[in-house]
Amino acid sequence: MTVMAERALQSPQMSVEEFESIAAFAAKETDDAVRLEFVNGRIGVKKVADGDHNTIVLWLSKRCMRARPDLDLYQGQGLKVEKYREGRARPDAVLVPEDHFAGHGEWADPAGVLLVFEVTSYDSDTDRRDRYEKPVAYGAAGIPFYLLIDRDAGTAKLYSDPEPDVGYGNCRTVPFGVALVLPEPLGIELETERLKEYVD
Repeated sequence: MTVMAERALQSPQMSVEEFESIAAFAAKETDDAVRLEFVNGRIGVKKVADGDHNTIVLWLSKRCMRARPDLDLYQGQGLKVEKYREGRARPDAVLVPEDHFAGHGEWADPAGVLLVFEVTSYDSDTDRRDRYEKPVAYGAAGIPFYLLIDRDAGTAKLYSDPEPDVGYGNCRTVPFGVALVLPEPLGIELETERLKEYVD
């Protein structure tokens, strides 16, 4: 990549305030059918989830609630990931202590978030967004864990050991069918065999 191309990727398209105004307008005018994010200084459209995508989010929710009823798994909660070039991300799900987001607005501070969860979409932007930009953004924001269910690769990938301005220092990948342990303070074991059913 040339220096010029790298600078173009890093230069913000707009301010956070401009983004929030556009995102609010898009949500209102499309009855929330269009979801926008602002990661790495760039605006992106988050594709409306398909049935398998939503089923995977529910799969995680059931397992987390069964193992840790003291935690809540929020879907659609926006996060301020400002430590990485002023961003606004809307993970597929966010695992937090019970009632953590009560009283927060659309875009909450990531402090106290235990895990962010993403499921890859079948669109052209999922590679850059979910596999490259978000691990850096979430890790730089200090979120302890990022769990990515990669439907194309048939893997569950757990990022851990967040490092400011870098992302995550550790990543463990298992193929669907192999158990993945979410370490303490979560202490949840995920049997991933069922995920094979939700891949096209």
